[in-house]
Amino acid sequence: MPTLFPDFASARIKTSGAEIFARVAGDGPPLLLLHGYPQTHAMWHRVAPVLARDFTVVLTDLRGYGDSSRPSSGHQSQNYAKRAMAQDQVEVMQALGFKQFMVAGHDRGARVAHRMALDHADRVSRLALLDIVPTRVVFEKVDQETAMRYFHWFFLSQPHPLPERMISEDPERWLKGRLAAWSRTKRAFAPHVVAEYLRSFSQPECIRATCDDYRAAAGIDLQHDRESSKKLSMPTLVLWGELGFVGQHYDVMQEWQEFALYLHGAGLPCGHFLPEEQPQSTSDALTEFFLEAAATTPQKRARPSESVRRVAA
Repeated sequence: MPTLFPDFASARIKTSGAEIFARVAGDGPPLLLLHGYPQTHAMWHRVAPVLARDFTVVLTDLRGYGDSSRPSSGHQSQNYAKRAMAQDQVEVMQALGFKQFMVAGHDRGARVAHRMALDHADRVSRLALLDIVPTRVVFEKVDQETAMRYFHWFFLSQPHPLPERMISEDPERWLKGRLAAWSRTKRAFAPHVVAEYLRSFSQPECIRATCDDYRAAAGIDLQHDRESSKKLSMPTLVLWGELGFVGQHYDVMQEWQEFALYLHGAGLPCGHFLPEEQPQSTSDALTEFFLEAAATTPQKRARPSESVRRVAA
């Protein structure tokens, strides 16, 4: 892992509900990057160093994933509600000295970022969501194609321990199968990065926690989304893979119009894993979008190495 992020300092940051693993590098406006399923913060290894030229980049593992802690499920998997997972990330940024910051999330990380931007609109100045449509849209517009190609949403959200037992029979086959099924780019995943995903995902408690993530999506997250009428109030960028399910099945910009006041968007020629299939295009799009904010709202802050040493002490 140090070879993936040689210039990033690392820390474990205790939040009110978990302990979150983080890496930090760069010397500019703060930018938080959140990963998706079934990955870890390592998915940003081709993008984060590029972004660190202009931003203070914070990479984390979501609770339940990677080297972050794996809290118990809680009633109806409430400990993996996107509200709880978003609260972790706000507290991480607070511990690092950032009261306001920008966020980019992919897949599950984008769903955490969406909830964060609703619950903590005063904290999130700009938001980028990669290859998702809102959770409510997915569940309320289910058709045969969705059920077939997004079957994992319904499988992983089944009651414990059904999906856990089935995945645990061969976690490597499940993980590599998801990477292959959802990507459209040959050699997108470096073997040592896949090995890093598998190191985490082979652990029974990681499998359980990531299933809880999906159980929460089908329950408490959907409840929170239906109770909220607020729109995203900050500039919001949506990016999607034109060759993947999201890009082919949904009119992504139209689906997000109902949920965001200031919307920008673009499709990239790839499948689901934009940062690994199209790292340069992803880096360029994020840099351009977030630099607009940096140009108008310069921020003073502590150097990242000092911040990490302070929270790790």
